[in-house]
Amino acid sequence: MLAPSKKSQKGDLMDTENLPLQISMKVPSVPELVSVVRLAVSGLANRLNFTVEEIEDIKICVSEACTNVVQHAYAKSTRPQDNMIDVVFTVSDESLGIQVQDFGEGFDVSVLETMKTGVLREDSLNLGLGLTFVRNLMDECDVHSEPGKGTVVSMKKRVPQQTLQTTS
Repeated sequence: MLAPSKKSQKGDLMDTENLPLQISMKVPSVPELVSVVRLAVSGLANRLNFTVEEIEDIKICVSEACTNVVQHAYAKSTRPQDNMIDVVFTVSDESLGIQVQDFGEGFDVSVLETMKTGVLREDSLNLGLGLTFVRNLMDECDVHSEPGKGTVVSMKKRVPQQTLQTTS
């Protein structure tokens, strides 16, 4: 079983009594607000003792997922500010989970599978490249989408070992 490091004190974020902890955000799908989500995840990752490099990787991944929503999910909308991005951060004693969800157009996720194999379909050009970065930078990444119903990008980064200690 994993327990907080000695740095953790009662009431701290990593106090096992607080875990799992979920933090939710709902932001309008406009480019200017992607930075708000980046700032939130940066602060949370910092509290979890991720390194500066890991925090930058996490921010890149969250930015990519949110930017995909802004650029693709509600692309046909005349008022993108009325369309929302739901973001949920889940902190456990093992990982930081991030879920970015929209209720927009959705897409055929089989397009992403062609990115893995290197065999590009005509309808896959310029799709999924950013999600390839997410898959490489995070420990886990899953994409679920259904045309007409929206997309959910779920990703996880394991909490750094210096934050945790093994107990017997």
